[in-house]
Amino acid sequence: MGDCIFCRIVKGEMPSRQVFEDDRVLAFDDINPAAPVHVVVIPKVHIPTLIDVKEGEQEYLQAMMAAVPKVAKLKGIDQRGFRVVINCNQEGGQVIYHLHLHVLGGTRLGAKLG
Repeated sequence: MGDCIFCRIVKGEMPSRQVFEDDRVLAFDDINPAAPVHVVVIPKVHIPTLIDVKEGEQEYLQAMMAAVPKVAKLKGIDQRGFRVVINCNQEGGQVIYHLHLHVLGGTRLGAKLG
């Protein structure tokens, strides 16, 4: 966990362009965006993947999903539309092993984006 880039962002050890924050989640602009709007939403605790969410940790998933409409509104894509993606493990496209979701928008998204 000490080498997890997202844990370091939560601790303030690495910079990020924050979009939203509450007591359970942090949302920030992706540094390698796949769309004009690309925000990453993470729990403030280290959970490696969606499969690793344990009993009692579902509140973090709920908090992540509750952050999505707030992020969409802050980024001005709430009325136009957006996509929410969670990648899980290697074949699912997960690169950073700290549970996170992507909010993508700002353009018409193709079937293969995300």
